[in-house]
Amino acid sequence: MSDRIRASLGPLLRWETGLALVVVIIGIVGASVSSQFFTSNNIFNLGLSYGEIAIMTLPMTLIVISGEIDLSVASILGMSSALLGYLWARHWPMLAIFLLVAVVGLAAGAINGLLVTRLGLPSLAVTIGTLAVYRGIATILLGPNTVANFPVTYTNLGVNAFPFTGNDLTYSAAVFIVLAIVFGVVLHTTPAGRSVYAMGASVEAAQFAGIRVKRIKTVLFMTSGLVCALAGVLLTFRLNTAVQNNGLGLELDVVAIVLLGGVSIFGGKGSVIGVVLAVLAFAGIQNALFLTNFNQEAAGIVTGALLLLSVFGRNAASFASRLRAWLPAGRRGRGPESPAGTPASAAVTPP
Repeated sequence: MSDRIRASLGPLLRWETGLALVVVIIGIVGASVSSQFFTSNNIFNLGLSYGEIAIMTLPMTLIVISGEIDLSVASILGMSSALLGYLWARHWPMLAIFLLVAVVGLAAGAINGLLVTRLGLPSLAVTIGTLAVYRGIATILLGPNTVANFPVTYTNLGVNAFPFTGNDLTYSAAVFIVLAIVFGVVLHTTPAGRSVYAMGASVEAAQFAGIRVKRIKTVLFMTSGLVCALAGVLLTFRLNTAVQNNGLGLELDVVAIVLLGGVSIFGGKGSVIGVVLAVLAFAGIQNALFLTNFNQEAAGIVTGALLLLSVFGRNAASFASRLRAWLPAGRRGRGPESPAGTPASAAVTPP
């Protein structure tokens, strides 16, 4: 394949293009297996079921592109939900609770970021540790207790449709759309976004280029903490329940979606549009299985399979791309040539 043909087909060969095709296929298959798949009620329920997960994928996208990972996202969500219930049970005003939950989310993210950037600890180990710590704090706050007497004004935000959307869009889905636009603009059009890509490609090169690597990574973790705290509030109002195990295990879904979206686990590559498409694919697959009465206890197999498939597929595509770049045009099948097209035997100068 010539360089010109490869260049013209470049957009069609992108990971996001293939993922968009997968989303279309999922839609076709889902509609064929169940007449309920594209109904207004089912679309609304999709927003309810996956809104908080989708929201948490956005800061995770930037963190993974920067070369790190945050496995404590679901625990921050659970801790925020528990704190909301704990303070409401003690008759705090709701606005004061929102403020404190936001501060706690920022602080949780800052702890992750500082341990990674200032102490030089690997983010995988740090966030596995804080995953347990933050979940433990949620357990201490509520124990076996359940708080479920939240005002209807707030619980309606979790189950009612966003205004002027034809009763199809939930509040959590609306928040995801707004945040996806914000994160997409920041990542793809600003110097901060270019810095995130540079850090993921090479931390050393980014430091030599004058990028404040430690500061930016800390801000990314703090942003993740704040967004996960917001997701915790939305989940609590949707369930009208605060318990210590809210959001338990959701970090695997978040990571699976981000990697399925084409974000490289090694950093430096990925896009917000890819992650948005991955959210649609992930939710579509899970929903189609649910509508066909698939054993929900075995649904985790699908998440694990998608995680493995995304990592393998991305690495295979990257290897093929590097191989094509290493092989000069015309080298295959005609013997080695110099870069200028001269046979290698004629290009070598004898010693």
